[in-house]
Amino acid sequence: MDTTTFNSSNFTAVPGSLGLRNRPLKLHRTAIHFKSFTNFSVRASAVGASDSTVTLLDYGAGNVQSIRNAIRYLGLDIKDVQTPEDILNAKRLIFPGVGAFASMMDVLNKNGMAEALRAYIENDRPFLGICLGLHLLFESSEENGPVKGLGLIPGVVGRFDSSNGCRVPHIGWNALQIKNDSVILDEIANRHVYFVHSYRAVPSEENEEWISSTCNYGIDFISSIRRGNVHAVQFHPEKSGDVGLSILRKFLLPNSSITKKSFEGKATKLAKRVIACLDVRTNDNGDLVVTKGDQYDVREQTKENEVRNLGKPVELAGQYYLDGADEVSFLNITGFRDFPLGDLPMLQILRYTSENVFVPLTVGGGIRDFTDANGRYYSSLEVASEYFRSGADKISIGSDAVYAAEEYLKTGVKTGKSSLEQISRVYGNQAVVVSIDPRRQYLTSPYEVGFKSVKVTNLGPNGEEYAWYQCTVNGGREGRPIGAYELAKAVEELGAGEILLNCIDCDGQGKGFDIDLIKLISDAVSIPVIASSGAGKAEHFSEVFSQTNASAALAAGIFHRKEVPIQSVKDHLLKKGIEVRM
Repeated sequence: MDTTTFNSSNFTAVPGSLGLRNRPLKLHRTAIHFKSFTNFSVRASAVGASDSTVTLLDYGAGNVQSIRNAIRYLGLDIKDVQTPEDILNAKRLIFPGVGAFASMMDVLNKNGMAEALRAYIENDRPFLGICLGLHLLFESSEENGPVKGLGLIPGVVGRFDSSNGCRVPHIGWNALQIKNDSVILDEIANRHVYFVHSYRAVPSEENEEWISSTCNYGIDFISSIRRGNVHAVQFHPEKSGDVGLSILRKFLLPNSSITKKSFEGKATKLAKRVIACLDVRTNDNGDLVVTKGDQYDVREQTKENEVRNLGKPVELAGQYYLDGADEVSFLNITGFRDFPLGDLPMLQILRYTSENVFVPLTVGGGIRDFTDANGRYYSSLEVASEYFRSGADKISIGSDAVYAAEEYLKTGVKTGKSSLEQISRVYGNQAVVVSIDPRRQYLTSPYEVGFKSVKVTNLGPNGEEYAWYQCTVNGGREGRPIGAYELAKAVEELGAGEILLNCIDCDGQGKGFDIDLIKLISDAVSIPVIASSGAGKAEHFSEVFSQTNASAALAAGIFHRKEVPIQSVKDHLLKKGIEVRM
C-alpha cells in the first residue's frame, strides 16, 4: 500500500451525534503518514466488482470502526444494513455484535432484523458473526436476562465464574483448540487470538456438530462455530493482528490469489500482555506529540523547560503494532478539561491509527460529563461514544472514577449516573478501564490510617515498614481521602472491567514496577489488572508477572526511547516460561 500524507487542513471530521463536523482542527503543522503494517494486501481490483461489497450489520452500539477498517484494508467495499431486506439480499454478511445482549436483541426484534437474520442463516448464506454475533445464534443468554436468542444452536450463553480464580471479563490473547474443519481457521494453528468478553457458550452433545474450535479459560468454551457457509467466532479477528486478518480474508476472499503467511505457533493458554502506552499532548508550539513524564512531570529539566517530544502518535502506534505490542493505549494529557470534545486531533489520531493497527486501542483523558461554553450539556456516555466511533475499543476513566467511588463508599448506593456506570451499562464492563494514580504514603504502623496498608519490601526514608497508597486526581496534583485498595474494590462493583494501576513514585524511574502495590490490588479484585509505571528493563516484566497476578504490563518511555524493544521483552518472558503472543 502506498504511503499517504494526510494534512489537517483538508480533513473534515466524521460527523457523529454530537455535531462535530465544522469545529476547527488543532493538528497544526504536523502531517500524519500512514503505511501498510501487515503482511498482505488485497485490493478490490483483485475481485470482480459484484464481489467487492460486504454487507455489515451495525445495530448502533460499540466500536465497529475496526471491522470496517479491516474490510477496507482487504480492498472491499461496505454496504450497511438499513432494512431487513438488505440482510436477505446480502451476498456476504458480517455481524460484529458489540455491547450488551439484551439491548442488541431488543433492537433486532423491533426493526424486524432478527427474523431476517434467522432466515438468512437457515438458508446457509455466507455469514460471519463476531462475539455477540455468535451469542445470538444460541437459544438464550443470561446477560441482562435470560433473553431469547435466535435459537439456531442448542445451549444457553452464561457468565464466566470468577470463583475458580479466572478474572472476568476474559480479556487478552488466548489459544484455540481446533475441533473440526472450520475453513477460515485453517492457517492459524496454535496461535493466539484476541478475546474480550464476560459471557460464553459451552460445548454439549446437542451442539457439538456446530463447534469448530474451543478455548480454555477455567472451562472449555466455544470459540468458533461453523456449519456450511455459516461461521461465528467468540474472539475478535479485527483485533487479532495478522492472524485475524487472515481469518477475515478466508471468509471474504476464499478464492483470492495472494501471498499467504504461515501462522504456525505454540500458543497453549492465555498470554500475558505487553502494552505500549503513548502519553499525547500539545507541546509549546501547538503540535501533538508523544511525551513521557518523570513522576508525571513531562517537561525537560533545562533552561527552555520544554515538553519532551518523543515522536508522532500515529507513527509510533503503527511501529509498536509492527513490533508486537498486544495493545496500544493513548492517554490524552493535553487538558481539554472545559471541552473534551473540542479535542478533535485526539479523535483523528484514533481514526488514523485504527486504519492500520489491528490490535486493541484504549484511550483515556477527559471522559466525563461536562457543559460547554454555550451551556450545552454533554454526558460522559456521549463523550465515550465519540471515542468508540473513532476507533477506540476501550476507554479509560481516571479522576471521575475516583469521585464516583468516594460517593459510592459514602452512601453504599449505586446511582447509575456516574461515567463508569453509564458507559459500562451500554457498552459492557469489558469496554471500561479505570486508571488509578496512587502515591505511596509511608507509615510506622499499619493502624495509623483507616485504609488498607501493606508491609513494604523497601523501607521508607525514615525506616518505615508500612505504606498505604493514596489515590490522586487531576494528573496526580491532588490527593484524595481514598486508598488504591478501596478504590479498586469500589470501581469493580460499579462496573469497571479492567484496572490500569499506575504508581506516581515509580513513574519514569526505570527501577521496576511497585510489586507491593500491584500484588495488593491484583489479589483484591477479580477483574484484570494492568501493571504500569517503572519498567526499565525486560527483567522487570518477568518480575511483575511471576510475583503478582497482573494480567498485563504497560510501558512507555523505554519503548519510545528504544532502550528496550518490545520483542526483546517477549523473548525474555518466553525464556522465563511466561506465555506471550508471538
